[in-house]
Amino acid sequence: MKILIISTLDRGGAANACFRLHMALQNTEVVSNALVLEKSKNYQNTFQFKKKKKNILRIIIKKVANKIIGYYSLEKIFANSQTNFLNKRTKGLEFFSFPNSKYDITKTELYKKADIINLHWVANFLDFESFFKNNTKPVIWTLHDMNPFTGGEHYAELEFGISKEGNPLERQFTDHERKVFNQNLDLKLQALKNCSNLTIVAPSIWLKNQAESSNLFKNRVVYHIPYGLNVEVFKTRDKAFSRDLFDIPLKKRVVLFVADSVENNRKGFVYLKRALEQINDDNMILCSIGRGKPNLDTSIQIKHLGAITDEKTISIIYSLADVFVIPSLMDNLPNTVLESLLCGTPVIGFPIGGIPDMIIDGDNGMLTQTVSVISLADKIQEFFSKGVTLTREQIRTQAITKYNQNIQAEAYIKLYKKVLNKT
Repeated sequence: MKILIISTLDRGGAANACFRLHMALQNTEVVSNALVLEKSKNYQNTFQFKKKKKNILRIIIKKVANKIIGYYSLEKIFANSQTNFLNKRTKGLEFFSFPNSKYDITKTELYKKADIINLHWVANFLDFESFFKNNTKPVIWTLHDMNPFTGGEHYAELEFGISKEGNPLERQFTDHERKVFNQNLDLKLQALKNCSNLTIVAPSIWLKNQAESSNLFKNRVVYHIPYGLNVEVFKTRDKAFSRDLFDIPLKKRVVLFVADSVENNRKGFVYLKRALEQINDDNMILCSIGRGKPNLDTSIQIKHLGAITDEKTISIIYSLADVFVIPSLMDNLPNTVLESLLCGTPVIGFPIGGIPDMIIDGDNGMLTQTVSVISLADKIQEFFSKGVTLTREQIRTQAITKYNQNIQAEAYIKLYKKVLNKT
């Protein structure tokens, strides 16, 4: 049984989850190949999509024709309108992608030789219209966000910004935004109208429910298979040793924040910032990983470590923290929470998305009562005064039973067989 995993990238949160599955499938009863648009790593059996070489003569002729008769193709006009839309999007909003691309995945040899196509995060790679028109294979689509069933947004951010009181503000949409959303969704609906061999997988119960209630996937079967990690990489490490490596005193209270960018509205750093400013504990250190240096108007020290991709180093950082705080406003099944739990570090988060799937309030972490600065500050203080019931080793042991990548691989192999037997 040959599986072709398709992903736009081999780096980033969704890609990490995708390739953890891909690597777990190696040396099993299935053959797993991966096709990516942009390749930056050396994963086993992973191949880069070969883009067509530009015909220089054709480009020159087209440019001359444009200058002589002022001709612009519909394709060019369409591309310009998309670029203008993206350029006008509010800074801090999540990634947005259109359902069209110039690539035809079905013409690749890897596609032709595969028994099953497993789509993952395929923004700007998968062309909805041509792919589902030309596809002849069973398709499993692993969701990593909401984009496959929305009008372009990867998360339907209904809230943007924060009030003086520390609560989310309702986001205001323009008529043009709604028009673009509807156009994209209509294109997707038409592309899938006659598609009978599509199965959906959601890593979190929340995303499963969102998919099942969407216009695009409401009549599709949606399975729930959580992410899996390499439990030998993400593991408990000695706290004193870990802190010594980063010159952090053992007596300090360490709060960890991890995100690709602190400027991403959805990641909610502003809530943690204001919560820590309320607490104002000079024995506390905020340790952070990601792009963009955070700042606090308080006596709390900041230890910003920048963008880190090495998983062993990241696991050491989880191990030096007393608690990992994830103030995301919307999220699927964040890899960061799984990583923290496997390292034995408790997690505090808002009760949103897939976070309640992973956190048992009071046992391996804490969930706030509401999405607010006050509620988050209360939970951080409660954690440092009461702690949680499970030890770090118990937190890890519990996580291994649910989020081992071998368990995930077994669940996918079972689904692959089920889907293939239907054809």
